[in-house]
Amino acid sequence: MRSTRGAGHNGGMKFALTLGYWGAQPPTNHAELIRAADEAGFDAVYTAESWGSDAFTPLAWYGSQTKNIKLGTAIAQMSARNPTSTAMHALTLDHLSGGRAILGLGVSGPQVVEGWYGEPFRRPLARTREYVDVVRQVLAREAPVTSEGPAYTLPYPGEDATGLGKALKPIVHPLRADLPIYLAAEGPKNIALAAEIADGWLGFLASPRQAEQFNAWLDEGFARPGARRSRADFEVAFQAMVHITDEPEPVFDMYRPFVALYAGGMGSEDTNFHADAIRRLGFDDEVEKITELFRSGRKDEAAAAVPNEMIEAMAIIGNEEHVRSEVRKWEDAGITTMCVTAGSVEEIQAFGRLT
Repeated sequence: MRSTRGAGHNGGMKFALTLGYWGAQPPTNHAELIRAADEAGFDAVYTAESWGSDAFTPLAWYGSQTKNIKLGTAIAQMSARNPTSTAMHALTLDHLSGGRAILGLGVSGPQVVEGWYGEPFRRPLARTREYVDVVRQVLAREAPVTSEGPAYTLPYPGEDATGLGKALKPIVHPLRADLPIYLAAEGPKNIALAAEIADGWLGFLASPRQAEQFNAWLDEGFARPGARRSRADFEVAFQAMVHITDEPEPVFDMYRPFVALYAGGMGSEDTNFHADAIRRLGFDDEVEKITELFRSGRKDEAAAAVPNEMIEAMAIIGNEEHVRSEVRKWEDAGITTMCVTAGSVEEIQAFGRLT
């Protein structure tokens, strides 16, 4: 496969540590994992949020114990904060970290947007475009921030407005006007939008077997008038299930409930963007079966119905030689960063040997 890696990259796959969001209780080992990733030469660490812990606070807390690793949100949910608030979070973190912040954004899904944040899930593409524009205005600090809407209108013009609203510039001078903004996207239109207006794409539930497909979507965005970047200086960071082991079968079993949740339990039965992404990998019949089992409460059976082939389409599981060989395939597909999870310092050190 011809490499699509841009000339702006120095070659060699980069690794990032993905911490995700917290479970029922705060994790106890994230500080040591981040320090180990920093020492192992990882490019970045990413946190997430859903409807529990937030994405920014852990980066500020744990990131203060690191020196070089970039600090990214993957993702900060757009419905959690209006765009000026998100810009405040990002510029604050960027100052505190000495210019290491990455702002990863995503629309989430109707279940969270409407159920948790109490907002309508409407026109996600247009809303993302508006959102990013406002954030960039704040970071540029060239003029008072305004927006004509319809999703975000600044100053507020509503009938219940006092009339005292004023367009403002941030008090703090941002450290970087070009603080990188990455967009999480799974569908073709969202991926093209990321290539058009963002500095990077955060991929999820995809793999190099789709390279021709997703690179075509990226190229569509790069070709649009006024596109912010080109292939040469655009980051493609993929959430990757990578596990170095001499005994792969128990690892497949470990991943089955996770894949079943995303294939059959996210969103609603009729609207599950993650399931659509897995279908595009060629597993339409499997997704239908897993969804039926999961929605009927038979979660263990749903997990058991996840075949190894489905996991292998999105994961790299095997010994170090196998993993190294597969990583080269991801790199040749145009992926510049693999975002991996790790439960121990030893796992991080093993990943470090692959760089």
